Amino acid sequence: MPHDLSSALTALHEGRLRALDALRASEQAAHTDACRHAFIGDSLAAMAPSAEAAACASDAAAQAGAPRPLLGGLSISIKDLFDSAGCTTSAGSRLLQGQPTASNDSPAVARLRRAGAALLGRSNMSEFAFSGVGINPHHHTPANPVTQAIDGLQRIPGGSTSGGAVSVACGAAWAALGSDTGGSIRIPAALQGLVGFKNTARLTPTEGCIPLSTTLDTACAITRSVRDAVLLHEVLAAREVRLKPRPLRATRLAVVQELFLDGMDSTVSTAFEASLRRLREQGAQIEEIQLPALQDLPLLQAQGGFAAAESWAWHRPLMAQHGETSYDPRVAARIRRGAAISAADYIGLIHNRRRWIAAMETQLQGFDAVLSPTVPVIAPLLQPLLLSDEAFFAANALLLRNPSVVNLLDGCALSLPCHAPSQLPVGLMLWAPALQDDALLSLGLQVEQALRSAHTHGEEH
Repeated sequence: MPHDLSSALTALHEGRLRALDALRASEQAAHTDACRHAFIGDSLAAMAPSAEAAACASDAAAQAGAPRPLLGGLSISIKDLFDSAGCTTSAGSRLLQGQPTASNDSPAVARLRRAGAALLGRSNMSEFAFSGVGINPHHHTPANPVTQAIDGLQRIPGGSTSGGAVSVACGAAWAALGSDTGGSIRIPAALQGLVGFKNTARLTPTEGCIPLSTTLDTACAITRSVRDAVLLHEVLAAREVRLKPRPLRATRLAVVQELFLDGMDSTVSTAFEASLRRLREQGAQIEEIQLPALQDLPLLQAQGGFAAAESWAWHRPLMAQHGETSYDPRVAARIRRGAAISAADYIGLIHNRRRWIAAMETQLQGFDAVLSPTVPVIAPLLQPLLLSDEAFFAANALLLRNPSVVNLLDGCALSLPCHAPSQLPVGLMLWAPALQDDALLSLGLQVEQALRSAHTHGEEH
């Protein structure tokens, strides 16, 4: 079976693969132990007829000599946050499980369907997307299949798009639709050796998606390669990505000395330093810089920031009606923080963010992107985080620390694997201010190729 979506599409167009056969392989992978708990309830069975119809329509078009649809009838998983017609959108909760099914697709799902995706099932997630860890007490937590295959231990999948990442890592889906509010695409991608692209938020519609933070939420995807990230972004944003490939020696990249490199474990540190060394060997200009504006982050994140205030606004009626006992207690505690944020605090936060973004953009002028570890640690073990609130919240804060800066910046970011094949997954994050998406994706293709070439030629971290 091909490595990524783009390769599979090539195989379809060349007649070496049938969409229906690919779907059957995806369905088989979805029912393996490695993919256990990746999907919500019976959504695989419920969505199977429409997925099969998409695959068959793609094959029928090819047989008739007509073009296949853009996504070729290949499988894509849908985070249980987005409306898909005929399914209940429960956001990984038990509170919403009895709600009526959606009458229409959300715009993101509709665009995937129109592009010919076989929508495989609704993927598991942190309840209401409020965690970078990926634990869900209502629907169980999928173990990280990539790390388990390496060391045999149960480690977290990363969140909140936990099941989506697992579906891609296990071969059940070629890509996963998800959301990223503080890293919810990039964290699980990094911890499972996948690619996660968080576009500038305004480029993709979030209507028909249960919000965590209307200010920070981004609809985007987890894929197996950067070229797949380009394709999925083009579908979700309904726009053409204008790639401008140029050699790495023509790029100027920054590494921020404070915050982003703090607390790296040895595996991440080794992989990150090896990646910088490889990129320098390819001619990239990499400079270590200071970002004074980072000193204002505590002000922007006080009281839980936008996520606490805006989630409280959405959940307040539900909590008033049902209480907090139907929620994951860890999620309820974070939502409840928003009750203490006044209107004046919230308006002040909006103004302070605008000033902070302007300062950050000024300090980053002249650089094509910033490089950092996506997260500073490999996937933590699952069991300690199930047992201890203290351990959970410490891990959650550490995982969200680096990627959440990009959401506050209203920027774009790409996480791609940078570890050696024998090592536990590590993500390298390339990020930049708003609307530099196309340049960042172009750079990502170059960086991905440089890192893959290093591993192909036997360079070990």
